[in-house]
Amino acid sequence: MATKQELKRAYRQQPKVAGVFQIKNTVNGKVLLGSSLNLNGPLNSHKFLLKSGVHKNKALQQDWHTYGPAAFVFEILEEVKFTDEPHFKLGDELTLLEAIWLEELQPCSDRGYNITPNIRQA
Repeated sequence: MATKQELKRAYRQQPKVAGVFQIKNTVNGKVLLGSSLNLNGPLNSHKFLLKSGVHKNKALQQDWHTYGPAAFVFEILEEVKFTDEPHFKLGDELTLLEAIWLEELQPCSDRGYNITPNIRQA
């Protein structure tokens, strides 16, 4: 069995994936849309906060309590596709994906849990 230090080292060495994700309530269809330069971090954080009952998004936390964890899916919607082009900028590509998914899902309306269109997370 791996030691805690070995597990941490393996986690840090995993390739970081940038992209857009959603937490979707399968009962009422509402979504929380997010994006990150490292998708694993925010997805794990949201799961932990919801399970602990301390998520800062009160509407999402309330629905988590009402419908239960089985009513929610955590999905990566799209990853940034890396290219070898000299002018490729990861942040710019992620901004473009954010705009596309914000328009598609409209999570700042009654269709979602987002309070603002600023969905990028650490």
